[in-house]
Amino acid sequence: MRPLDALAKVCADVRPGEPAEGVLGVEPALVAAPENLAEAADVMRVAAEQGLAVVPRGAETRLDWGAPPERCDLLVDTHRLDRLVEHTAGDLVAKAEAGLPMERLNESLAEHGQRLALDVPLPGSTVGGTVASGAAGPLRTLYGTPRNLVIGLTVVRADGQVARSGGKVVKNVAGYDLGRLFSGSYGTLGLIVEATFRLHPIPAASAYVTCAANGPEDAHDAVQSVLHSPVAPSAVEYIGPGTVSVLLEGVPEGVAARAEQTKQLLGENAEISETAPDGWGRYPDGTTLIDISAPPPSLRDVLTLLGADAAVTWSGSGNGHVGLPPETAPDEVADVLGRLRDVLSRHRGHAVVRYAPQEVRGGIDLWGPIPALALMRRVKDQFDPDHRLCPGRFVGGI
Repeated sequence: MRPLDALAKVCADVRPGEPAEGVLGVEPALVAAPENLAEAADVMRVAAEQGLAVVPRGAETRLDWGAPPERCDLLVDTHRLDRLVEHTAGDLVAKAEAGLPMERLNESLAEHGQRLALDVPLPGSTVGGTVASGAAGPLRTLYGTPRNLVIGLTVVRADGQVARSGGKVVKNVAGYDLGRLFSGSYGTLGLIVEATFRLHPIPAASAYVTCAANGPEDAHDAVQSVLHSPVAPSAVEYIGPGTVSVLLEGVPEGVAARAEQTKQLLGENAEISETAPDGWGRYPDGTTLIDISAPPPSLRDVLTLLGADAAVTWSGSGNGHVGLPPETAPDEVADVLGRLRDVLSRHRGHAVVRYAPQEVRGGIDLWGPIPALALMRRVKDQFDPDHRLCPGRFVGGI
């Protein structure tokens, strides 16, 4: 039986792929959009029986991250999996399907005075895509990343079997921790169908304290002064060129007092505002995006290397992004990337290229050195022995 006919028997929304749906230029032969967990499992089972290479797709906000797949026989579109399955407000827990946009999730949670404390640097991002890419923004300083906030996950394995881990309460740690394993896995281990998150109350008040930073030393000192103070920021962000901003949250009286303390730390030119500065929580402009990670003190060396006008964002957690402009030649990208990795390695950090023009990709190593690559390969072999899930998309060709 033809793959299209076999898939159509288990899923109502199946059709041939189109050139415009290509994943970094690799056109999918077929597209299937399951409506629920049962359909998703059946689609993956048929894909296994037919030997199809599968690539999941959410809202395409990060579909250009990583490397092109070696092939894409089936694109599994999650847009019909867009329900808030359960919200247990008393336990500060919510379960959502993979295709639900993050904005819609937080709109529903806000009706009960709660939120999922993850920034959305790219509007429209879905729950599944956010977990699969491990994406986070400034709030990671206090709340962490998806791997810290996912307490349960429902996935469909490469063979069509459904696997679950975690539970519906924060303290439940039963079973294999798929949430941490699948966070940042780029769809190479299984299809994420549902995620259960730990929530936080929406703060009664918030304030941003922002100042100009005159060079790498000034930016470093400003960030460190806040991180080592008792003001308890929810986020600390450097936004290039030359801005340091601090987010404070809590009860109105406490936020006001802490904002004044923070202003004193940052100097007389610091300003207190109810709104975030331009660029807050967004990726820097550029056609090449480099994700950098190292302990917070490395900010000074990064800015010294890149120069005062560089498009950089950097969170107090020690994670940030560098944007390189369209006119940057491939050999220049390779040079900047190499020097960045040299600097970050001195701080036990790393740099990963999230996206870049096609002509740039061919001349660089997107991932850089990965000490745990052998272990990652063994995990891939266990979850996807035939290597049909996003083949070649992840580090080391996984």
